[in-house]
Amino acid sequence: AVPAALAERLRTVVRAIPDFPRQGILFRDITAVLSDPAAFSDSVEALAAAYDDDRVDVVVSIESRGFVLAGAVAHVLHAGFVPVRKAGRLPSDTISVPYALEYGEAVLEMQSDAITVGQRVLIVDDLLATGGTAAATIRLVEQLGGAVVGLAFLIELSDLGGAAALGAHRHLSLVTF
Repeated sequence: AVPAALAERLRTVVRAIPDFPRQGILFRDITAVLSDPAAFSDSVEALAAAYDDDRVDVVVSIESRGFVLAGAVAHVLHAGFVPVRKAGRLPSDTISVPYALEYGEAVLEMQSDAITVGQRVLIVDDLLATGGTAAATIRLVEQLGGAVVGLAFLIELSDLGGAAALGAHRHLSLVTF
């Protein structure tokens, strides 16, 4: 469970930016959380603590804001870090999967040797909106034989129903809007 005091503090720190990246979108900006040492540290610790008993081998995250959180969570969990990127940005052989954004479509890629069969994987991202990005990342991990132990998000936009796209996978969101 997320400490109520942390969730409330994040609710006040996360900025709402209207009409970004396009008209009608209310963007939840985490840069104020990242620049606040206490909010950042407490968020990373809470995300990691929720999965501390899951023997996480690798933390996987989607570019780009998710990388900041996931790298720190991986450090706390003494796990490796694997990036998932948009098409054409990774060297070496990759696997890919198309996905829908809340405001468009794209393709995500992961290096084909990034996960080994049976590795225990935690997926971390800054935001759970429609769940398309997270669901695509689950598919990438599972294509390589990884076992998703859970997903962790700083923010969840509950009105967009993204949790439904995660299937039976356990997830944690530090603050919900």
